[in-house]
Amino acid sequence: MIDLQKNQLAKFILFTSLYFAEGIQLAITTILVPLFLLNENISPAITTIAASTIMVPWALKFIFGWIVDSYRIINKKQYTLIGGLISALALIILGIINPSSNIYTFILILFTAQCGIGILDVSMDAWAITETKKKERGKINGSMMAGFFSGTAFGSAFLTFIADQSTFSISFVSAGIIILSIMTIPIITKKPVQQKKQKKLTKLVLKEFKKKTTLSLAILLPIISINSGIITLAAPLFMNIKLNLTVTHIGLITTVFTIARVIGSLTGGSISDKISRQKTLFFIIISTILSTISLILVNNWITMILIYSIIGFLNGGLFTVLLASSMDITNAKIGAFQFSILISLMNAGELTGEFISGPAITNLGFNGMFLFSAWILGPSLLFLYTIIKKGYFTH
Repeated sequence: MIDLQKNQLAKFILFTSLYFAEGIQLAITTILVPLFLLNENISPAITTIAASTIMVPWALKFIFGWIVDSYRIINKKQYTLIGGLISALALIILGIINPSSNIYTFILILFTAQCGIGILDVSMDAWAITETKKKERGKINGSMMAGFFSGTAFGSAFLTFIADQSTFSISFVSAGIIILSIMTIPIITKKPVQQKKQKKLTKLVLKEFKKKTTLSLAILLPIISINSGIITLAAPLFMNIKLNLTVTHIGLITTVFTIARVIGSLTGGSISDKISRQKTLFFIIISTILSTISLILVNNWITMILIYSIIGFLNGGLFTVLLASSMDITNAKIGAFQFSILISLMNAGELTGEFISGPAITNLGFNGMFLFSAWILGPSLLFLYTIIKKGYFTH
């Protein structure tokens, strides 16, 4: 068995590959499933409801975190394997389900697959907290997010290609087999140190969130993530409506954006380990404000690629540093539960941005919406400055 404490390369490979599996699952949910349902003549209304329903586990990670920390008859490695196995097998089963006649069964099985990836996610994050040191968490989280974005890009391109060349069923089965093969990596690693079960788990979590540092980050995470939610959903609409780009061109530009996020994740994480999380966040937020404002100058695909790539680079770095900062303040005794709550808050902020992007475009237009999404980062910057000044954020 490989000891992660003694083999840093194995540590990077393990956590990057597991996040790659998560990225594949997200690509399936957000791209493959809607296309599959529409291809099976499921109405757009039902397709939207189905897609929204199966995304619920991503916003309820704290429940899985509570389970992992409450029931410690098995360790985090075993929880990770169970989550991956549930997800992989559910996807393989999807290959034989016809959603046009079994839509509810289809949604239930896919929901189960998402729950599996949710268990994998929180147990793996808790595992990473116990196996990493503060000085390397930026790089570790950078590799994780790079794996996640790479998995999303790979799933979006490869699985849709398979569906186009053969069938959607084969795409689902292929995804399940890929995730199943990735699960062989944690099998050969030494099990993590098992923390003692906390009898008063909720009480301990509340105690942690009463700390000014934890509470400050919990407030910052959803606010700072709104900009990302707005841009992520609005950019493709802008390219289609204002720039009159084809779906193929939009897909290519989005791929470049994703690659930039990968590079930004690795760069931002490494820099934050060297010069501190606060300074890195300040640079990223200010640069993102300026880059978002620059979107009002876009009038062709060339300038769109340039500015959108810069935003992607900064976005990848932002989430990496936020994840590393969250790990820094998480109590390892309740790592799965506490960390999953923080990430749920961050996800809630991004989902809020996605939700308000439509009304913002309708009422403000694209230029007004871009300016608003830049403005929304102002409070984040001021709040970050305040908590650093008061000594609540010292990492």
